[in-house]
Amino acid sequence: MRQPVPARPGPGQESVWDYPRPPHLETSAERIEVELGGWVIAASSHSWRVLETSHPPTYYLPRDAFEPGVLRETGGATWCEWKGAASYFDLVAGDRVAPRAAWTYLSPTPGFEPLAGAVAVMPGLVDRCSVDGETVLPQPGSFYGGWVTSRVVGPFKGEPGTSGW
Repeated sequence: MRQPVPARPGPGQESVWDYPRPPHLETSAERIEVELGGWVIAASSHSWRVLETSHPPTYYLPRDAFEPGVLRETGGATWCEWKGAASYFDLVAGDRVAPRAAWTYLSPTPGFEPLAGAVAVMPGLVDRCSVDGETVLPQPGSFYGGWVTSRVVGPFKGEPGTSGW
């Protein structure tokens, strides 16, 4: 197994290798937007970032940041060892549907209570996510929901050869 070699952050950057494990939750005033089908389906200047070692931040938006009718509950659930049981949404914009592209924790575990009902989006399953106008790249791999911006350096979990990190 390849051992990670953390990139050195430049001015104004964060290394995901300085993020804690277990993860840390912090509020953010960055402008977050999510686009699907040519529409901005969610926007907020109030969100939460989950910061976890080796992962780019995952952003959670208040449920009311989403346009009416965009969130459609769907089946299935997953379990996070840190946040608890997650349930999923399809995102709908006109005739575009992004299946299971968003999730929420209705009853998160202690320490993550502010996330109750907040919604995170998989950036690789929508047209565009942005942080303060910068287009986000999805965290590598299809499992994780991190948002890669120029603010963070890796390497990131999810890249080939990282399953043992």
